[in-house]
Amino acid sequence: MFTNNPLHISRLFLSMMGTQTYSYYQDRVPNQGSVLVVSNHRSFMDAPLLMAAMNRSIRFACHHYMGQVPVMSELVKRMGGFPLGTPQDVHQSFFQQAVQLLRSQQPVGIFPEGAEPMIKETSPAQMGDFQRGFAHLALRAPIEDLAILPIAIAAQNEVTNSAVPLRLLHLIDPSEPLFDRSGWHPMVRYQRVNVLIGRPYWIRSSQRQNYQGKQARSLATEITQTCQSEINELLVQGCY
Repeated sequence: MFTNNPLHISRLFLSMMGTQTYSYYQDRVPNQGSVLVVSNHRSFMDAPLLMAAMNRSIRFACHHYMGQVPVMSELVKRMGGFPLGTPQDVHQSFFQQAVQLLRSQQPVGIFPEGAEPMIKETSPAQMGDFQRGFAHLALRAPIEDLAILPIAIAAQNEVTNSAVPLRLLHLIDPSEPLFDRSGWHPMVRYQRVNVLIGRPYWIRSSQRQNYQGKQARSLATEITQTCQSEINELLVQGCY
């Protein structure tokens, strides 16, 4: 059904927003195997943009609070999102849901910067440090032919408005320290944006074999830094 297809909804949404989107290096999207998409993140428009650029529906891991607000929860699910569990079980919830989706050949999307870039105003070329969760997932997931696909979202023209008071979000999810502050949640709307697809990083069986003890952290760090560097290079290319 049209309204239940995240890719169709994303295209319709971008058309309604009047966003001019330019996609580059689409030939880098793997034609087979499971795909874990990682990208920089500044706007509520990022997930639809990535789906349009890849020409695929993507299931995105979302912040816990997005599943607690009635209208937002329904919208997030229709757009392909899967809200994570409570802070107490967020890691287990994330791993279980992501592995299940990847096993069924559904691309999974993750924004490794976390929620902070969405809370504070940043420039289009600015990117925060990546968390290692996606790398640990890729190394632990019992899935053959798994690729991490880094993608950069580089806005050239945008408008920023105030969306909702952060204190209100704190009432919905008091466990998130980023919400315990004054001010408003900014809403970045892209008017013209470049989406640049990076080179896929295939997880090797030798990496999984070495993913134990002290080597586990170093392997995850290496993958995280590699993907972040790839996105940063693409981001610079796309913004200027």
